Amino acid sequence: MKKALFLDRDGVINQRIVGAYVRNMQEFRFLDGVLDALAILARKFDYCFVVTNQQGVAKGLMHETDLIQLHAQMLQTIHQHGGSIDKAYYCTLHERDNPPCRKPNTGMGLQAKTDFPSVHFEHSVMVGDSMSDIEFGLNLGMQTVLIETKKDIDVAALERLNSKIDHRFASLLEYAQTL
Repeated sequence: MKKALFLDRDGVINQRIVGAYVRNMQEFRFLDGVLDALAILARKFDYCFVVTNQQGVAKGLMHETDLIQLHAQMLQTIHQHGGSIDKAYYCTLHERDNPPCRKPNTGMGLQAKTDFPSVHFEHSVMVGDSMSDIEFGLNLGMQTVLIETKKDIDVAALERLNSKIDHRFASLLEYAQTL
């Protein structure tokens, strides 16, 4: 049984652009300590995945090819710093359509399980900065970690899920250092 780490991207790995989208590598900024954290986490988990909602593509604000290129460069930088992401999953569809791939729905997690059959959700962890990330992890039976970087968090959802969040940290590095 393999342990997997599922990571949201914006707000966990890189700085979010509030009210906008990170559309290319020029707009992408790793959060402080993330590259060190990912190197630590690569040694603690059998698999590491990114699961990210990217509806900016559906809104016509960027092309999927730009997203693929951004992820390739992000993964290369992570690898150069001793980290390892086995695959970056993304959902480019609009939230109004409630597609199966969009968190909190479980499509990206189920795709990871299909691609890596030895992943067991009950031994895995979802790390995110939003309630949809936490719900995604809960929907798949994972432990959940809330990274408290999001200033515009859904307060009603936070109150509803508060007791179900397993851990809270200020940063991904803080989480990695506790393992």
